[in-house]
Amino acid sequence: MTTTFAQLGLPNALVRSLEARDITDAFPVQEATIPDALAGRDVSGKAPTGSGKTLAFGLPLLTRVDRAMSGKPRSLILAPTRELAEQIKKELAPLAKSVGRNVFAVYGGVSYGPQKAAMRKGVDVLVATPGRLEDLIEQRTVDLREADIVVVDEADRMADMGFMPAVRRILDQTSKRRQTLLFSATLDGDIATLSKRYQNDPVRHDAGSVEPETIDARHHFWLVQHHDRVQHTADLVDKSGRSIVFTRTRHGADRLAKQLSREGINAVAMHGGRSQNQRNRALQSFAKGRAQALIATDVAARGIHIDAVASVIHFDPPSDHKDYLHRSGRTARAGATGTVVSLVTGEQKRAVRRIQKDLDLQVPFDEPRLDDIDDGGYRIGEAAPAKPKRTIPAPKSNTRPERKTQPSTNGRRPSDSTDRASKSGQSDSLYVANLPWKTTDDDVARLFERYGDVHQVTIITDRRTGRSKGFAFVDMPQPAARSAIAGLHATKFNGRDLTVRFAKPRNHRG
Repeated sequence: MTTTFAQLGLPNALVRSLEARDITDAFPVQEATIPDALAGRDVSGKAPTGSGKTLAFGLPLLTRVDRAMSGKPRSLILAPTRELAEQIKKELAPLAKSVGRNVFAVYGGVSYGPQKAAMRKGVDVLVATPGRLEDLIEQRTVDLREADIVVVDEADRMADMGFMPAVRRILDQTSKRRQTLLFSATLDGDIATLSKRYQNDPVRHDAGSVEPETIDARHHFWLVQHHDRVQHTADLVDKSGRSIVFTRTRHGADRLAKQLSREGINAVAMHGGRSQNQRNRALQSFAKGRAQALIATDVAARGIHIDAVASVIHFDPPSDHKDYLHRSGRTARAGATGTVVSLVTGEQKRAVRRIQKDLDLQVPFDEPRLDDIDDGGYRIGEAAPAKPKRTIPAPKSNTRPERKTQPSTNGRRPSDSTDRASKSGQSDSLYVANLPWKTTDDDVARLFERYGDVHQVTIITDRRTGRSKGFAFVDMPQPAARSAIAGLHATKFNGRDLTVRFAKPRNHRG
């Protein structure tokens, strides 16, 4: 039985604001931590990325935070990356407005001017990366002595990135009467030391274990030739839909984005070598469906929070099992499912085997098979079959699976829809993305009927759970289809920006 946010004792204004975004039921980490945080207790939350912890700390924070004076925020949220800081701000800002508070984010890569101006006006909830915050403190733009609610988010990532000394210096400057909320994928080592020093009798919640089996994704390891990786990546994006692809270097991310574009895949790159405006544009293009693939480096892994990411592709293997989980956590978020594919060359097998062992995912390397993506693969912690799939030498480049040009997700469309869409002059098929999870066929039909006859609506669902994947196909006559695209693409539907386009084969260049 699920618990609603209203039952957790949150103010009516916040509950109504959540309901307006079609958010009513609390996830486990929220159900576990919100009551203690509302009571003013220090909380250590062990929870994986994508488990809903932003609302877990954000809702009680917004309930309890006071108004700020110029330059003196009353609450501080520390985040390891620019992207994560911006995502937290965007998620909490409309909720803060409903209770008469404001949220602002400061991070590097952008000008100081707007950040200083915002601080002078007064910021109730300040979201910050450690480096930029220390700069603003040194410039006497920010005074943390009145910050009496402090959140350290992704604390393990802070440690990985070498930010712990800065985090300690910052916490030393906050109110001695503060409430400290600490959220991390692990609560040992540096994180345990941080908790012992800065938290007072914290209540610990292991809501949503960070053990890898909590990631509800199917994991595939493809043994490939090095020179075939680009083509395999293009095939996977074409098959799965919205995908995040991870590379080892910045240069590799830029190069892969260009190579995928030549394959007919609209791809954008995001990494630490790009300006904040460039990173924001790339993320927006991907979030709104204009780009099918986001090519990122590990530095961006924790900062990407996009709904309905169908797959994660490890173009280059991660350095260890922790980075594998950080990357892979971009799909199968908050109870959804997803696909994770690692492209492994012969010389990388030994290193990837070590990662598999640490993940309890000791499964064979397989030949690339697009037809296995929906139903094959393995869950972490799941026992491999008694007779594992055949392990083969790296495939030859001419054995690549046939490319499919029709976008799809982990669900499948009825074949008759595709057949109708291919008949000239009869019906066109539209691809609709970023639908709320609870959307029904009737909801979509009513949305599109304003533009003409709707022949069929197919909500894409996960085969095992039956849950919507946030994608749909709509078949309707061509004039009506064009009108629907013009009228609905990039518009709001229950708080989400819709992507609406023709689901037709692309013309590939070259």
